[in-house]
Amino acid sequence: MPPQIRRLAETTVNRIAAGEVIERPAAAVKELVENALDAGAKRIEVILAGGGIERIEIIDDGCGIAAEQLALAIERHATSKLADEALVRITTLGFRGEALPSIGAAAKLTLISRPAEQDSAYRINVSGGAVSEVAPAPGVTGTRAIVEDLFYATPARRKFLRSPRAEAAERTVWRLALAAPHVAFRLVSGERVLFDLPAQTEAARVSALFGRETAASLLPLEAEREDVQLTGLIGPASLSRATMGLQSFVVNGRPVQDPMLRLSLRLAYRDVMQAGRHAVAALRLTLPEEALDVNVHPAKTELRFADANGIRSLVIGAITRTLERPVSLALAPAAAPAPSRAPAPRLPFGAPPPPSYAARGFAEAELALAAPPAARQFSAPPAPPPTEHPLGAPLAQILDTYILAAAADGSLVIVDQHAAHERLTEERLREEFTAGRVASQPLLVPVVVDFPPIEAARLMAEAGTLERLGLEIEAFGPGAILVRAVPAALKNPDAAGLLRDLAGEFAESDAPLALEAKLDGALARLACHRSIRAGRRLALEEMSALLREMEATPRAATCSHGRPTFLKLSRADLEVMFGRRN
Repeated sequence: MPPQIRRLAETTVNRIAAGEVIERPAAAVKELVENALDAGAKRIEVILAGGGIERIEIIDDGCGIAAEQLALAIERHATSKLADEALVRITTLGFRGEALPSIGAAAKLTLISRPAEQDSAYRINVSGGAVSEVAPAPGVTGTRAIVEDLFYATPARRKFLRSPRAEAAERTVWRLALAAPHVAFRLVSGERVLFDLPAQTEAARVSALFGRETAASLLPLEAEREDVQLTGLIGPASLSRATMGLQSFVVNGRPVQDPMLRLSLRLAYRDVMQAGRHAVAALRLTLPEEALDVNVHPAKTELRFADANGIRSLVIGAITRTLERPVSLALAPAAAPAPSRAPAPRLPFGAPPPPSYAARGFAEAELALAAPPAARQFSAPPAPPPTEHPLGAPLAQILDTYILAAAADGSLVIVDQHAAHERLTEERLREEFTAGRVASQPLLVPVVVDFPPIEAARLMAEAGTLERLGLEIEAFGPGAILVRAVPAALKNPDAAGLLRDLAGEFAESDAPLALEAKLDGALARLACHRSIRAGRRLALEEMSALLREMEATPRAATCSHGRPTFLKLSRADLEVMFGRRN
């Protein structure tokens, strides 16, 4: 007999819907804040405990929900955001009417709301799908939504949640605050106020959430094609980050993480930015609602454009033209020493730094050679080395990037000097770390680095880990961190750039990874900052020292990112390449 088809219980249906809409605390926060924005709120406060798993509280001063409507508000597919059954012109952030019943099915939800014309507030409770009676409660105009014990009613889903810190929904509020600068936002996580922002201009909001130093380097962008307007701020090619953390896309007031827009941004910078680095951008698109489908993804973070090719072309073209414009002398490149509150000489744009500020490479740091590389005389190539030197003897440097060496067996060896030294530095740092702690070097003048408030809080949460890596930091007011010491092996690194990249590294590994995995990424990032750069001219003795150390170092065949550090061409390989043998 075939299996019988039956209707699922309403509570089961709601829990299934909860799994689609509310997959983690960030999703619940997003839905509730979007409700507040759609209600016309001028001020929104978000309070999180345990990263949102223990408690989420959203307080707004919007239009509120009438007492007789509260019971309807927590029913599935009930919404105030669609005037008819058409799903084409969506003008609100949320519209499905699934968020509140989904949250109530998976957690303990309390709604307290009061429209301006109502004498008092009323409340309703939903716990695992069970609904209470609507009752009077104290409250001011607006709505207060409280979510407690998320996924207590679906323990199987809760088991797969990440740690509370990793599940924290601060990033979601960050995106929503960027999308709605006309609304005052306050975010509290645990006992920390991450930001408390008044209603402000878009540029001021970007400055507050990207960090003042970063925002000061951004370039204004504006373009239009037919009915589509593109505005925003983008970083020059010299301003990059280790992750996509400082990229914001807003479409018709909706913060999105759309793959097509991310790809367009990456393509626009492809020819001007180092591979593996990411642009800084806050972009806003405005287009007719009928040209946009926001119902592609349950979380509505991905979109479908009626003219995707046109949008892609508009974004890439506008960014390309902006990057081609002459940059003001006031916009120093990111590679220059980052501005800080500590006194330091300022150099004209493009001027070479004095010796005391020049990056010190492998030669000066490890071999203590007195003469600068450009002044050293190159001697004749030495005779082929004995077989105990697999990488051979250096013959020359090509393109100020690659070392050409001859091995005793007649092979030709080509070494990428940056990739090779990156691996050597990482292994040296790892050895120090394994022995107990990476040795640190106090800075003569501590450096103050400005960060977006969320990144600053994340870094301070990792202060103990960073100290084990030889980097000593402390909080220095809202959104700023004081760097007191750096790993000694790095020999005068750019402390600000290093700290920013480590912030990105920790953000990328904000997942249920072991501390070991997180430290591996951080050590690799430290090594990259220390290593000889491509374009750094080396003398023969420096090349030889690098080759010998490579031969004595574990895992020296690849760099920290997995790229090869050297290529070896045998006599047979060369003969095949030149057609001397098949």
